[in-house]
Amino acid sequence: MSYTRFGEFMRILRVKNHEVMGDIAELLGVSTPFLSAVENGKKNVPSEWFDIIAKHYCLDTDKITEMKEAAEDSKTNIKISLTQSEQYQREAAVQFARTFDDIDEETASKILELLKKGGNKNNGL
Repeated sequence: MSYTRFGEFMRILRVKNHEVMGDIAELLGVSTPFLSAVENGKKNVPSEWFDIIAKHYCLDTDKITEMKEAAEDSKTNIKISLTQSEQYQREAAVQFARTFDDIDEETASKILELLKKGGNKNNGL
């Protein structure tokens, strides 16, 4: 079975605390299959889980940060609100979404480099 980084984080917590997936699903108010889908990357981690998990396991600040980073790394989809966007930003977002599955590693690296520079006109674009 393939777990995401968040799934691995949760599995370690459960094992250390002698709990099973069903125990945590009940704590979170979800079904075991839903929790499994989150841990396997088929669903995103609901943000309301962070406080519940942190409290249940008495996590310190470093562990909470680790959990949130693991959840971020495990995201399977992202929503972008375009309501406040300019037309050119909308066009760029839509084009990116349309071609996302065809982007190779080299192109992705170039895009990341541009985005890290801030995408402004002074960076050689």
